[in-house]
Order: sequence, then C-alpha cells, then structure tokens
Amino acid sequence: MVIKSLRSRVLLLAALFPVLFLPLACNVDLLGLIASGELDVRLESKNVFKFLTGSDRNRSLGNEYSFIVLTDTHIEDGKAHGLEGLKDLIKPDDKFVVVTGDITQNGSRRDVEKFIEIARTLGIPCYPVIGNHDIYFDNWPIWKDLIGSTRYRIDHDTTSLFVLDSANASFGSDQLDWLQDELRSAQSHVFVFTHANLFVETPADIEQLTDTRERARIISILKGRADAMFMGHVHRRIIRKAGGVEYITIEDFKANGVYCRVHVSDSGISWEFEKL
Repeated sequence: MVIKSLRSRVLLLAALFPVLFLPLACNVDLLGLIASGELDVRLESKNVFKFLTGSDRNRSLGNEYSFIVLTDTHIEDGKAHGLEGLKDLIKPDDKFVVVTGDITQNGSRRDVEKFIEIARTLGIPCYPVIGNHDIYFDNWPIWKDLIGSTRYRIDHDTTSLFVLDSANASFGSDQLDWLQDELRSAQSHVFVFTHANLFVETPADIEQLTDTRERARIISILKGRADAMFMGHVHRRIIRKAGGVEYITIEDFKANGVYCRVHVSDSGISWEFEKL
C-alpha cells in the first residue's frame, strides 16, 4: 500500500507540475528516482576497485594513442542494445573505453553484471562512470559491490583520467576539492569523465546541474590543465570549449549507437563520432 501511495503521489506531482521533471531527461522511472542514493554517502570512498584490475589501471599508452567514449547504454533486463558489438570496433591504437554513466536502466545487479561481462570481452580496459539511472531504487550499493568507488583516478604513463560522480546532478564541494588537489600531480594529458552535462544547447533548455556555481568552479579548476571533459545524460551532442578545455557531451548509445573515438598525440587531441 505504501508503494501504491508513493506511486500515486509521484504521478500526481508529475501531472500538476510537469516542469519539475523536465531536467530528468528521457525514460525516467519516477519511483526509482525518488529512491536513489545520496552523493555524500557514495563519496565516502574513492579509488576502490572491484572490477578493474591492476593492469587495467597502469598501462603504457605512449605519446600517441586513441580511446573510445560512449554513454547512456541503459542496459535493461539483460538487453544491452548492441553494446556487445563494440568489441568488433576496437582498433590497434585504442587503449581503453569509457562509458559515461547510465550504463544500466535502474542499477540492477543483473544489468551491472551484464555490463561487466561485455566489458571483459573488449580486450582493453573499460572504465565505468556512474549515472543517475545507475543509482535508481537506492541500487548504488550494487555498483559499490561489483565495480567499486564512484569517483576515482587512473594514471597511465602519459595520461591521468579522473572519473567524477554527478549522478545526483551535483559534484559537491568535497569532490571538487579532491579534483583540484589531485590535478597538481597529474600527468601531461588529463581527461575528465562524468555523467551530468555542464552545458545546454539553447537558453530554453533546463540546466542539468542543480547548482550552476559548480559548473563555474569546475571550469576554473580545469582551465589550462585538462585536455577534455566528456559527459552524457541529455541524449544529444553538445560541444563547447572553455579555458582551453574541450567539453564534449555525447548522444546516447542506446538509441543512436554513437561513440566517440579520441586521438591523442603530442600536438593535441582530436575526435570523431562513429556509429555501431
């Protein structure tokens, strides 16, 4: 009865005040959203790895290499929407893959395990980023059990990768403090990955971060220090540049089969979008 009552209340709110639910992007389970986890609790740990091995986190990339970024795979009931085919697209220069959140539809154990199963077929490391759907129904402990921390740093010989938790549409000051401190010892190439996008396409769009001051701060932190930041969440492509940093939001893999291949060299970075 409590569940039915909660469902009724959510549906009533959505009907009466639909604007409240616009920032949540598409395919939202309102009950799952309400019963999602808290950022502060997730951020109590960092750099704890259950899924990634030591060799996944310490590799020789060299001065020239490439990597793949995709987002919003929304694996549901074991259905991965073609993600299994990614292994056939890996090229010799590709050194790792990053999935920037909403890997699953509702964070279920079955679907997180499906992601891990597919990731292990790629032949290169696959770095997961937590998204809002991955914490639905307070399922983030499943992520913690199977994958580990929701924020972490990985260092290769020439490159540092920073994964940030924005699944609640917020970074929190402690996480941004951590990023700022960690950047002091980062490698020459720096890439940042999170789920919630920093930018929107038009003034009519609704911001994805709950506090736009966080956007200003992370742009300040990364200015002149990072090569690029990659995001997802809004299921469309948005590319901006600020402070010498490329901010790239990628459309969803579930519906579009799109991924981004990033090329890194001493002369800088470039990227191209491809489809499955």
